[in-house]
Amino acid sequence: MKVQLFNDNFQNFKKYGIPKAQLVIADIPYNIGTDAYGSNPMWYNGGDNANGESKFAKKRFFNSDGYFKIAEYMHFCSRLLKPEPKEKGKAPAMIVFCAFEQIQTVAEYGARYGFKNWFPLFFCKNYSAQVLKANMRIVGATEFAVVLYRNKLPKFNNGREIGENGKPIRGTGKMVFDWFQWERDGREIPKIHPTQKPVKVLKRLIEIFTDPGDVVIDPCAGSGSTLRACMETGRRGYGFEISRDFCKKAQEEMLACSDDGQISLEV
Repeated sequence: MKVQLFNDNFQNFKKYGIPKAQLVIADIPYNIGTDAYGSNPMWYNGGDNANGESKFAKKRFFNSDGYFKIAEYMHFCSRLLKPEPKEKGKAPAMIVFCAFEQIQTVAEYGARYGFKNWFPLFFCKNYSAQVLKANMRIVGATEFAVVLYRNKLPKFNNGREIGENGKPIRGTGKMVFDWFQWERDGREIPKIHPTQKPVKVLKRLIEIFTDPGDVVIDPCAGSGSTLRACMETGRRGYGFEISRDFCKKAQEEMLACSDDGQISLEV
């Protein structure tokens, strides 16, 4: 399945002529400023405070983090999504990974741009990056996301099957909880980005909210893991990433698994 990664800001999407999305999914900047590596051993050389602070101490993940405007993001994402169809069960949706403190802000800004409805998702880890706080307090081991949609409930796949009579087959379809296991990727998935989301997690979300052949857009593509998830689930994926270095690594490492010649990087 074709995926395309554009080395550009998502605000310039029109010039690429890409189709509207069934699902927009992104990991937006968490706006944690110069405390990006707080509680992480990377704050110190060799992970030991006896060695002094490393180059990551008091640093942002990216210089662009301070310039991210959530209002602009919502405005453009509302234009990236396809219109709501008349039939039920086909509406598009947007998923935004964010910090716990950002959930309400994401919901409020989403409402300003037509996303009247939302619900949170929770992801449970069996590990924590907050190693330096392990003997001081309870550490964070969760990730959060918000699912936003306009009026109609978004497309939803839970394994339910439809019989020849057009009615659901009893016993098919499973309840999907609002919390998921944070499944870590294996060695076959390269680590490219400091806030990279697991392909396994992204695949699960994509499979729930889209069908094979649907369009998925990631406005903040980073490592390209969303596009990798699209490739592995048979969706058409489009991503935007302003960092040339991340785009190059994504193409050469994350997306190099395709043998059908359907990957392209545009600068």
